[in-house]
Amino acid sequence: MRIGTPRSLTTDDLIYHKFNFAIILPSHNRIARLDRYLLLRAMKNLPWRDFSALVISIGIVGLGLGATIPLTALALDMRGAGTQVIGLVTAASALGILGVAPFVTGWVARFGPRHTMMGAVWAAAAVTAAMQATADVWLWCALRLVFGAAMGVLFTIGEAWVNRIAPDQSRGRVVALYTTSFTLFQLAGPALVALLNGRLAWPFAACGLLFIAALPGLMLLNGTRLPAEEEAHARWQDVLPKMPMIAMGAAFFALFDTLILSLLPVYALRQGMATQLALISATVVLVGDTALQFAMGALADRYGRFRVHVGCGIAVCLLLPLLPLAAGIPWLWWTLLLALGAAAGAIYMLALVACGERFNGAALTSASAVVNASWGIASAAGPLATGALMQGAGIHALPAVLFGVCALFLVSAWWERRAACA
Repeated sequence: MRIGTPRSLTTDDLIYHKFNFAIILPSHNRIARLDRYLLLRAMKNLPWRDFSALVISIGIVGLGLGATIPLTALALDMRGAGTQVIGLVTAASALGILGVAPFVTGWVARFGPRHTMMGAVWAAAAVTAAMQATADVWLWCALRLVFGAAMGVLFTIGEAWVNRIAPDQSRGRVVALYTTSFTLFQLAGPALVALLNGRLAWPFAACGLLFIAALPGLMLLNGTRLPAEEEAHARWQDVLPKMPMIAMGAAFFALFDTLILSLLPVYALRQGMATQLALISATVVLVGDTALQFAMGALADRYGRFRVHVGCGIAVCLLLPLLPLAAGIPWLWWTLLLALGAAAGAIYMLALVACGERFNGAALTSASAVVNASWGIASAAGPLATGALMQGAGIHALPAVLFGVCALFLVSAWWERRAACA
């Protein structure tokens, strides 16, 4: 007797009998069609208006963030400030992300996710514009501290929100679309600064207005898709012990992202690479991160998030020791950087996916806050420690530090799996 096509069954029947079909049908093509059908059904159930509005709004925030970082460094450099001062102002933003983490869940419960995000956008716009009115470095540090706190609120709620609306069967792809869009917008920020450099009388005020452009999208969001007041009892202290792998994955990528942007060009120059090629090395890593996130999310949806997550960590640990060798071989250098960007970026993206798999309600918002706190710690302390090690022990301290932290990520995965089996 011929078994009917998947479309003749209900969605529940398909999900329930998926593995029975895999046993009965000899054709792998039909099973693949069944998987595609389930994916299409899951994507159809995605609230596209909320998802599109969230992606566009957070993307505009990423554009503003990508513009303010080089604009701040450029303004300080033109005033004769040293690299230590620039590093101090940059670290203030990371400390703001870290400092705000314990409060986000409570603010969401009290004001609602949409209004909390809108308040953070207004704060980011105001402090960015205020940088136009003063040249005092310490005031800039204070303003960037508030700016980092606003970014921490937006990232925490945005990541929790996208996990809240993502269907289980396609969570990897949905989160990958979110992270890819943000990265693309952020990459456009420095290009925008280069395009408009010297053409605007008040560049920081213009950047402040750029953040305001995120508000219309936020106003379209359905404010009921994140936990309400009655769910506001999940503290970050309660969720942290349940997510060591997630926290370490976020910390690793924060360190990777910061060091690649700041120290990889220096590493390439010290390895004898031409200045122009050394400067675009970080861009190549970011291209690998951006271009392959959806593919990594699809692999996670098909073969399991944990398996792909660990595989990316192993890939990074295998690729990093090749950096000294690859610096003298151009084709190997660029290929290696693309692969490193893809694998390292997937570690962070899959950490967000893991939050959605493991937590819901207010606990999901708290878990996202822990992710951003991990980011703040790693991006604030990592560059200082790595820079000192590179100066004292040599330039190869850069891949060594990244290797060590990625190894800790793999250890946390092993410990988590062992605890789950106990």
